[in-house]
Amino acid sequence: MEHGGARDRAPAVPPALAALFQDYVEHLRHQKRYSAHTCAASARDLAAFGRYCARAGVQALTQIDLHLVRGFVAHRHRGGAQPATLQRALSTLRGFFRHQIREGRLQANPAQTVRAPRLRRKLPGVIDAERLNEALAYVPEDALTERDQAMVELFYSAGLRLAELHALDVGDVAGERAEITITGKGRKDRVVLIGRAARAALARWLALRPAYAKADEPALFVSARGSRLSRRAIGLRLRAWALKAGLGVHLHPHRLRHAFATHLLESSGDLRAVQELLGHAHLSTTQVYTQLDWKRLAAVYDQAHPRARRRQPAGG
Repeated sequence: MEHGGARDRAPAVPPALAALFQDYVEHLRHQKRYSAHTCAASARDLAAFGRYCARAGVQALTQIDLHLVRGFVAHRHRGGAQPATLQRALSTLRGFFRHQIREGRLQANPAQTVRAPRLRRKLPGVIDAERLNEALAYVPEDALTERDQAMVELFYSAGLRLAELHALDVGDVAGERAEITITGKGRKDRVVLIGRAARAALARWLALRPAYAKADEPALFVSARGSRLSRRAIGLRLRAWALKAGLGVHLHPHRLRHAFATHLLESSGDLRAVQELLGHAHLSTTQVYTQLDWKRLAAVYDQAHPRARRRQPAGG
């Protein structure tokens, strides 16, 4: 049984494992070309697993088995790690062990059949379409609020992730394009659509941007100091815009992406099209991500499906 003092002093990752972990993260960075954020998260997951191995007296790769990986997940879960964190850690470990198999260091993947506690997705509340449109009718009183409104319009029009909007450069939207190609998760490209209102908002911001952007700054959205607006700052600016525009709800990038998906699905009913526009690899992700208005859909079904219509009574 662990005592508090021993638990507080985290053991060092065994040297043999530390070298393999570092090699794998370099593989992700240079061969797989994963983002710095993903590489840093993978390094943290591997280090946590390495410390668990040290506590268990495991020093070598070949000593790792299914039971050790399962024990690691249980240990983290008891320590308060959330299902999403555990799923990410398991994904990192599976990738690491697959790499070791390709390199001829292992015969089987000890993490392959280990499962994390089930993730219960908590979706953001849906913003009413009419309420959001009323807020978007707000007329910004200065250039930086004009920038913020352009961000809101673009998030909502194209269903972008925060990282995707953050990475946009001026050249990506030049010429008031109705379609642009962005690089999403897994460095996969997809085409997104920019509606008329979003294009108009972008044009207004682009006319003001030269007064703020540094001469060599390619970023579409820049701060008052002229450099690319940080992800954190984008979130803060959205919240401030919502207060000024009288939206009346806490606004953040994922909530706008959720509104894009939900409103589009409610209007079209085309789950496959929404999947493509969101850049989801699997349809199941889109089904969880979008909250269907089941009462509305049931009403549509009752009215439209031939076998659902109530028959009029004879002689009626």
